Amino acid sequence: MELRIALCQCDIAWEQPARNLARLEPMVAAAEADVVLLPELFATGFTLDPAGVADGAGGAVVTALRRWAARYGKAVAGSVAVAENGRFYNRMYFVKPSGEFIGYDKRHLFAPGGEARQYTPGDSRAVVEYGGVRFLLLVCYDLRFPVWSRCRGDYDAILCCASWPAPRREVWRTLLRARAIENQCYAAGVNRVGDDPAARYAGDSALVDFKGRTMVEAGGGHIWLAVQIQIELPGLMPLPILQQIPLHRNFLDN
Repeated sequence: MELRIALCQCDIAWEQPARNLARLEPMVAAAEADVVLLPELFATGFTLDPAGVADGAGGAVVTALRRWAARYGKAVAGSVAVAENGRFYNRMYFVKPSGEFIGYDKRHLFAPGGEARQYTPGDSRAVVEYGGVRFLLLVCYDLRFPVWSRCRGDYDAILCCASWPAPRREVWRTLLRARAIENQCYAAGVNRVGDDPAARYAGDSALVDFKGRTMVEAGGGHIWLAVQIQIELPGLMPLPILQQIPLHRNFLDN
């Protein structure tokens, strides 16, 4: 089984959802992939004032994602500032061409940057199956928490969208590989580029395999990259390796 993942690394116009959606649609359309991964808060940037720009639970941004997925025949994922029941969430959507979608609310909010004062954390993990592959959804700071990300035999690959500042770029690159190695899975991470009022972002979006080897990495700049992964079920690794090193059965925190 084969599946292609496109990493759409881009700048984000500050708190301008309509402009960002117009910029992103051609990238999604052109991506030769089964799954297209967008950055964290791709419609607004990493805003700490979501009241004026947050999407409703069935608002314009998720409607656009559903339209793109149906029109271009590929799944689309990325996170959005969402207003719901008087609270704000940093919600990662995974939208299928059928129109079906799942939302994951970021669990670990970046308190040092003020995110925890404005947004409400999620309380449950989200795994979505598409094309025969089970994807764990993570948002940015979630990547620092290995127990939350732990594979217990319930997923095959990680999708992580991020707004990870350039001064900590090596932390981003290292953690993405660490999560892939310790969970014996592929890990796809998309980070934005450009600047906002608080930070500069270096990109370094990448797809790495279960041994931490880089399959593709974007570096800096406005770019999309597509890479094909080979799926061998059960799991993404050859079955003999899974049988020899069944890590998910040995974690003491299970």
